[in-house]
Amino acid sequence: MKTLKLLNKKNLSIIIIYLLSTFPAIAEDKPIDIWNIDKKEVETSIKENISEEKINEISESGIYQMQADKNIDSIKLDQTLASKEIKIAGLYDPEDHGLTIDMWLNSDGLVLKKLFKNINNYNLSKDASEILNISLLTNAYYPNLNITDQEFLEFKSNWLIKDSNLELIEEYLIKNQVVNLHPDLMRYMVDKYLSQSNIKKSCEIFSKIKEPLEDEYLSKFNLYCLMNYGKNDQAQLILDLKKEQGFKDDYFENKINYLFGYIDQPNKEVSEKSILDFHLAHRTNSEFSYDPKKDTPKLIWKYLSTSNLLYNIQDLEITDIDKISTIEKATHDKNYSEQDLFEFYKRFQFNISQLINTDEVYKTLSPIEGRALVYQRLLLAKDPELKLGLIKTLKDIFKKDGIGNAFEEELKKFLIQIKKEDIPSNFTTFYANYTKTDEVIDKKVKYNNKILHQSKLVNYFNGDYAKSKIEADLDKFLKKIKKDKKYFLSKKDIIFLEALKADGVKISKKYKSLYQINESEMPSDIQKMIDNKEFGVALLRIVEVIGPDKIEDIDDDTFYFIISTLNQLNVDLIRNKLLLKVLPLKV
Repeated sequence: MKTLKLLNKKNLSIIIIYLLSTFPAIAEDKPIDIWNIDKKEVETSIKENISEEKINEISESGIYQMQADKNIDSIKLDQTLASKEIKIAGLYDPEDHGLTIDMWLNSDGLVLKKLFKNINNYNLSKDASEILNISLLTNAYYPNLNITDQEFLEFKSNWLIKDSNLELIEEYLIKNQVVNLHPDLMRYMVDKYLSQSNIKKSCEIFSKIKEPLEDEYLSKFNLYCLMNYGKNDQAQLILDLKKEQGFKDDYFENKINYLFGYIDQPNKEVSEKSILDFHLAHRTNSEFSYDPKKDTPKLIWKYLSTSNLLYNIQDLEITDIDKISTIEKATHDKNYSEQDLFEFYKRFQFNISQLINTDEVYKTLSPIEGRALVYQRLLLAKDPELKLGLIKTLKDIFKKDGIGNAFEEELKKFLIQIKKEDIPSNFTTFYANYTKTDEVIDKKVKYNNKILHQSKLVNYFNGDYAKSKIEADLDKFLKKIKKDKKYFLSKKDIIFLEALKADGVKISKKYKSLYQINESEMPSDIQKMIDNKEFGVALLRIVEVIGPDKIEDIDDDTFYFIISTLNQLNVDLIRNKLLLKVLPLKV
């Protein structure tokens, strides 16, 4: 239909290919980015850098020879890059958290790989996640024993994907310009934004990436973004150049050509191969509709939800088991409303006998009908113990079918309606597990000057105490303790004192008899890491120890060696934050 709509002469196309392959940085202070290339700049650069004799030579040599030359130059460029690999990739200066640029240099890659594997098995708590972010995103030299730079960078990328902090991922990619080393990280980010129907955020990062994109999917995404910004000339130029280099994607080209205005009717095919393909099908069809299946990718479910393309469950018949089952799976994946699903369960009809004998009857019904029956019986229950029994049964039958997350928000709503004092002893653990929340609750600190670690002295870790004053006030407090034969230092008191000593706060030897340190409480492998200056690995071990738990929920003995580790590492900011979460009395 067309070859090069923007370029009327074959020679100019050849010249551009030659220019891109032979002159990757025409301007000394700015590398060329073919994804943001400007036609006028190209023509100016051609005139300034290529003589007429050279142009004739290029034209005669032909495009295939030029492509061969480009491949040779590409190999040379790859070899040059390999000798100048990035050795530092992060966001934070080591001094920000009391770390050093060589925190990984003494690390054994075999230990690192094992730790990352273990950590990946957890859904880390906020406390553990914050420490892991600091350890992985601090600018530091890579470890080089039993691990490659590529493997180490992959650990960082995999964690950022799992943590799913899109703003942090964007900052990391832009600052370090490592897209071509780990394209999956950028793909994850742009796909997530697109699944939220946020095309603007999906496209923003492309203008901030300085290096030409090597990944084909990201290249297509960027081409679409250029077109979406109205930069059709640049997008068309890139597409034509890519096609001359062997690019072929009939589905993508059909949708793009329709958006360019080159064809009147696009192909109605809908692809789930990627969220970009799916979005293009939606954008190029004004009457677009789609019935997702159980195996429809989560990103597409999310896209359907945020684009208001999902069918209304209330329009379904209760006999349409397949679609209802699909909706349950989507609810489990957080792509459908729990409230809407449970409203639908109310439409099932049960007789009095079935409702009275729910415990036995639900087992004889289909899974969907069984869940509907237990839910309806739960709505009628008044007695706390009966309610808790039905809630647990409903949760169990959701979990049995692998859709336990479909009953989370509604479960919490039921539980908070029951007073804590009405919870029978056999349901206390169940109640506690499902009413936990990671929300930060602002509680006021209540000082208790009769207990050392709850006294106003704890404000030292806020930076509110001069060293001389904390020493004087601490001496007075310890003097009272020594006189009081009934006061015994608790583990938290000892943690408090050891943190002060680690900071150089002087404690008189006359108080030495108040407590003894049991050095065996420190795990030997962690102490070995500290002694060997494997600071990064030691932090990873702390992350592994905390795992999914909030720091406030960890037992005192474990908290003791966590703080002892941080004392020896001199990472005071991390340590102080943990101390202020655990030591003060909060009401």
